[in-house]
Amino acid sequence: MAIYSMTGFARAQVSISAEDGNQLSYTLTIKSVNHRFLDLQLRLPSGLDGLEMELRKLLKESLVRGHVELALSVDRSGQQRAGYNRELIAAYLDAFNAASRDYSLGGAPDLNAALRLPGALQTDNRDEGKLTALAESVRQQVPPLLEQLKVMRAREGESLEAILNATLDRLAEANQGVAQLRPEIEQRYQERLTQRLIAATGQEFNRQRLLEEVAVLVDRSDISEELTRMTTHIAHFRELLAAGGEVGKKLDFLLQEMNREANTMLSKTGGLGGKGTRITELGLAMKAEIEKAREQIQNVE
Repeated sequence: MAIYSMTGFARAQVSISAEDGNQLSYTLTIKSVNHRFLDLQLRLPSGLDGLEMELRKLLKESLVRGHVELALSVDRSGQQRAGYNRELIAAYLDAFNAASRDYSLGGAPDLNAALRLPGALQTDNRDEGKLTALAESVRQQVPPLLEQLKVMRAREGESLEAILNATLDRLAEANQGVAQLRPEIEQRYQERLTQRLIAATGQEFNRQRLLEEVAVLVDRSDISEELTRMTTHIAHFRELLAAGGEVGKKLDFLLQEMNREANTMLSKTGGLGGKGTRITELGLAMKAEIEKAREQIQNVE
């Protein structure tokens, strides 16, 4: 199973015949980008409230994460035959004439003002039959459109997987480089610590006690556990990528753990000089690769 990106786009342009024989054209688009959860935004013409609930259910059944926008745009050109609300305009004129008589005022009714009244102008595009035909067509178009979206998200996911695997290769290489330097660094750390303690205690000291203290401090600076855990995390990361599916949040958590291990390595090996500087360089390179991976993971479903 592949991993899925949260980036995708699908569009369908459709023409249908309404009950009155007229052609009705519309464009349906679905666009998705990354988001921590599933965030749905639908833009539909008025009068399709019932359809919106159905579409939300379909989207929730098909998608797991992402900011998803579904937009339905109806082409009204050549279809709208404008008319006016005769009852409303008649009531406006009656009220105007009554007011003129009651208050003995002159003037003529303003047609522009009358037609600006809410509901004064009417078109046939709100016809119930057309809305029904439109809703039924959209219901049929959404499932294949979602499949198109998934195909694109899967294709983007393949690219992400390749990028992440390359990042893991570099991360594993840096981790191996630190592992090869570890014995020499530990020896250097022990020698330097012994010299400093001897210089601090002078000629009179318990050498055995001193060596015991040195051993404890060296053990605290050992990075073998961090190296082992980093190797385990990398292997687990690869397993999740290979398994695919909804792994974005798991991968993000693993990267947080990897970053913690890299930080610990750097804190334990800082200030040694010599090849210790090389470990610092490798540790910083590991953190850089982890950060790159985290940027990519933000777009994995």
